[in-house]
Amino acid sequence: MPFTPLHMGPGLLIKALLQGSFSLLVFGWAQIVMDIQPLLVILSGAGHLHGFTHTYIGAALLAVFSAVSGKYLATFGLRLIGHREFLPISWLVAGISAAIGTFSHVLLDSVMHADVVPFWPLGAHNALLGLISINALQWVCLGSGLLGAILYFVLARLPTGK
Repeated sequence: MPFTPLHMGPGLLIKALLQGSFSLLVFGWAQIVMDIQPLLVILSGAGHLHGFTHTYIGAALLAVFSAVSGKYLATFGLRLIGHREFLPISWLVAGISAAIGTFSHVLLDSVMHADVVPFWPLGAHNALLGLISINALQWVCLGSGLLGAILYFVLARLPTGK
């Protein structure tokens, strides 16, 4: 699912469930970071479309980069648009959000793309390919996004007891 907002659907559901313990901005940034390598392959015409970045080892490395850069970018963005109530983003939240972002990206793309080898170098087989149809996968992403958006706003309006 390169360059698609469908990856954000599960992120919305996770945000609804974890609320302030998860940064949707860092998660979204991790989605973008994951697809930089495929973008470069598409633009240059050279390389493996879903290469090292779409392995769990690559995802772990990109999670670190996404957490560090995403924490600062999200903080800057939230200040810029005047939503300081979501600050600060802790290092733990940034790390969890980036890791969930990169690992879920590999998981979703493993189901959909034949050239993803998620467990490289331990194995060159993708047992997740075709686990469910692409159409079903897209509906899962859309459905989780819709459910997440509804839950987020419902849970956000519940009394906190403070």
